[in-house]
Amino acid sequence: MTSRQQLADAFDRLLQPERFKDYGPNGLQVEGREPVRRIVSGVTASRALIEAAVDAGADAVFVHHGLFWRGQDGRVTGWMKQRLALLLAHDINLFAYHLPLDAHPELGNNAQLGAVLGLQAQARFGEQDLGFLGTRQDGGSFPGAPALADHVGKTLGRTVTLVEGGTGPVSRIAWCTGGAQGYFEAAIAAGAQAFITGEISEPQAHYARECGVSFLACGHHATERYGAPAVAAHVAAALGIEHRFIDIDNPA
Repeated sequence: MTSRQQLADAFDRLLQPERFKDYGPNGLQVEGREPVRRIVSGVTASRALIEAAVDAGADAVFVHHGLFWRGQDGRVTGWMKQRLALLLAHDINLFAYHLPLDAHPELGNNAQLGAVLGLQAQARFGEQDLGFLGTRQDGGSFPGAPALADHVGKTLGRTVTLVEGGTGPVSRIAWCTGGAQGYFEAAIAAGAQAFITGEISEPQAHYARECGVSFLACGHHATERYGAPAVAAHVAAALGIEHRFIDIDNPA
């Protein structure tokens, strides 16, 4: 067992949220009971995840996408009321870390996605150094962008949207999880031959074809399934509490 404050302090020491300019509050978003014996991690603080955490007997939930974002409607109605009601009724703490969770060099979303895909980061790029740039861990290269897309799709278990930017082997690969399509130009400037992220918007297809750098959209949720459980498991082990990751499927 640990305390709510000890858990919050452990997450803050590890993720250093004060270093980031973010889109919402990082850390404890909803206060629950003081003693914590069991924590559930997930990607998003959806009603389905909160319900699963209640069923699992969780004292705390740790997510990447919390409940509160800059500029949102502040009224507690509809889906917001339903999620908050569940947390408050069962006295469950909600911890959420957005960009700090993306950025952690070993346990974050980008580091963990790289590890899952067999990529080794050698540099960082983009705003707040969130993007990772590197090569395959085995030192090899992919015969081409379609081979890279096939590898990523099989590893993540979903179809990849590929805009092929050039032909020939791909060795310098950039990646940034989630909705990081806006980092594509920075990845190109950093010397990447391909860029892996979660989503694609209209401009990226043109940039890929015109700049000769391939773009792979692999799913927002699919690319961000790995950081939250890695961080929560690490902190839970250090504090001697139970941890369980619950993956709520999302096609996005």
